[in-house]
Amino acid sequence: MLLVADYAPVSLHCLRIYLDDSYRNALDLLSEMPHILAEIGLEEDDLPHHSTLVKAFDRFKVKLWRVLLRLPSELHDLSGHAAIDATFFDCENASKHYCRRTSYRVQTLKTTALVDTESQAVLDVHCTTEKTHDTQLDWQVACRNTGDLHSLAADKGYDWMNLREKLREEDVRPLIKHRIFRPHRPRAQRAGRWPSPPATIDV
Repeated sequence: MLLVADYAPVSLHCLRIYLDDSYRNALDLLSEMPHILAEIGLEEDDLPHHSTLVKAFDRFKVKLWRVLLRLPSELHDLSGHAAIDATFFDCENASKHYCRRTSYRVQTLKTTALVDTESQAVLDVHCTTEKTHDTQLDWQVACRNTGDLHSLAADKGYDWMNLREKLREEDVRPLIKHRIFRPHRPRAQRAGRWPSPPATIDV
């Protein structure tokens, strides 16, 4: 078997996703498509074993996926105005036995996305299993894209003055909602069990 170039496993993974099939079945289908393999620079005998392709997926660097994510966004006319937000994905484990054997403890995956507000193109994505605050993740994502941004919008979860100052230093206008801190009220008063203090009237 010939040495497969670095771009070949990436192309095979993309084709597998496009075919929406398992690794084994996708490689079987590709073995019957010599014209597609020729575009990748492979022949039928060069196709790796499906387990090899699975292991190659684990070795890919995140920056490689960011490049692939960025390429489709360049097909749009980007406005330079972006918004950022995060969401959580639950990691459903099919086998508890596998989790015990591999000491797998990840339950949720936090994903932060940077999106162009006009074209809705995804500019960047950051994934982490750690409980990092939104303000820290915002700067990590924004600093990789400050050269393409004019403004950055975010909700009050990203309210941090240092973040605003860093964005302004990069000529990016921060459009981040400020948090509103209200006076503390006892829980009993919030539940309505305590009467509110009488209003004072100046005579």
